[in-house]
Amino acid sequence: MFTGIIEGLGSVKSLIRRGDDSSLEIDVPFDMTDVKPGDSMAVNGACLTITTLRGGLFTADVSAETLSKTNLGRLRVGEKVNLEKALRMSDFLGGHLVLGHVDCVGRICEKEVRSNSIIFGVEIDRGLDRYIVEKGSVTVDGISLTVNRYENNRFYVNIIPHTAKMTTLGFKQRGDFVNIETDILAKYIEKMLHPKQEMDMNFLSEHGFLE
Repeated sequence: MFTGIIEGLGSVKSLIRRGDDSSLEIDVPFDMTDVKPGDSMAVNGACLTITTLRGGLFTADVSAETLSKTNLGRLRVGEKVNLEKALRMSDFLGGHLVLGHVDCVGRICEKEVRSNSIIFGVEIDRGLDRYIVEKGSVTVDGISLTVNRYENNRFYVNIIPHTAKMTTLGFKQRGDFVNIETDILAKYIEKMLHPKQEMDMNFLSEHGFLE
């Protein structure tokens, strides 16, 4: 479990293909004395298990499933990645509950600088649109963000200077691919309300949620 509050930018040291899987080695910029092999680390929002630790480096195995569902397979040596250690029960929940289970790879389709902020428009799979709501939470490359607005299969987020400086969003451009995880609470609520019916605007209207 994670919060979507990035702890630092790591650097890819190697990405070695092993059949359909890969081994990923990351150079970490923060203290790792409280981490051991077997612990979880979110890398661009994807939950990975640390297999080895060596100084400021850790290695994680990346399965074929993870490679197919995330942007980790597109990483290159030297590329920066967002890192977050697993949440401890005593930690502050500064973002929202993030599992590190990526739903899809989105594409940055718009980037606009407004005053000191950056507005990103991100395209996602249409099947996930029911989990995106204005002023709700979404995870982009492991970063907990608030949805400004949503239209069609595109949502917009506002990036403040601190977030741009501390994460990879500071140098992301149009056309770049990012890992997307929608809010897990929305998925559970949908299933508990009506396991065989999608929760859309018609459903909400029929059940009195809309005036």
